[in-house]
Amino acid sequence: PALPDLAVVVYDHGAAPAAPPGPPAPWWLGEWTESWTPRQHADAVDAVRAAIGRGDVYQTNLVGHAAARYTGDPLPALSRLGALPGARYGGVLTGDGWAIGCASPETLVEVTGGQLTTRPIKGTRPATAVGRAELLASAKERAEHIMIVDLERNDLARIARTGTVRVDDLFAVRRWCDLWQAESTVRATIADGLGLADLLRATCPGGSVTGAPKLAALTQIDALEPVGRGASMGALGWVAPGRIDLGLTIRTAAADGERMHTWAGGGITWDSDPTAEVAEAAAKTAPIRATLAGR
Repeated sequence: PALPDLAVVVYDHGAAPAAPPGPPAPWWLGEWTESWTPRQHADAVDAVRAAIGRGDVYQTNLVGHAAARYTGDPLPALSRLGALPGARYGGVLTGDGWAIGCASPETLVEVTGGQLTTRPIKGTRPATAVGRAELLASAKERAEHIMIVDLERNDLARIARTGTVRVDDLFAVRRWCDLWQAESTVRATIADGLGLADLLRATCPGGSVTGAPKLAALTQIDALEPVGRGASMGALGWVAPGRIDLGLTIRTAAADGERMHTWAGGGITWDSDPTAEVAEAAAKTAPIRATLAGR
């Protein structure tokens, strides 16, 4: 996708820009083209499991991509994403020839009152009573989740006051659209002299979308994923005096000049079933695609 790696917008409180003249062009979104087939996705899951068997990694988050041609103004479609249930970070960011829409439920990092907070999400089931019970009872999902919580504890410890890292809420079940997801809350007290660059170096990319150990997982991601992650799996939010709030850009879509792009994936562990992982990625991206199409 033709998207920038970083975009910064400095806001003031001037007059709102004038609306363009004339009626907008009709919105049309074409068929989605996946960047890998279900078989290729499943083979990548098997490759991660083989790496785990060799001891290279404990977990790797694999992300797939799809694109669809569109005509008309993409901003109304992208803006609809922010209204999806559970979209804690819902918003749109635009630039010259591109736009990003986000419906993320996940906090990458929040800084307020001298406290650091991250809320990793790992573990997914359909939002039914049976799905909730399955998620709470799944040893595989809990093990996958706790690996990432430990990774996030380590990331915060690099920029926190010694001995202050704690887990306030472990494996809490939250709802996003028609899915249950498991979320934990990790907090710490900021170390003296922490700057924005140090904060971003310690927390990006997020552990829940990379894996453990993080650097080894990133090497696998680079080798296995068919398309770069673009606007997905990064951060979208705001920085203000005394407050930073950045959401992890899961459940995100982006438009360049020709195509709309979506991404979805999941964490792969030794117990992962390739067919189930392919189905989970499809379940995560389905509400995004339906909303973009106006359904």
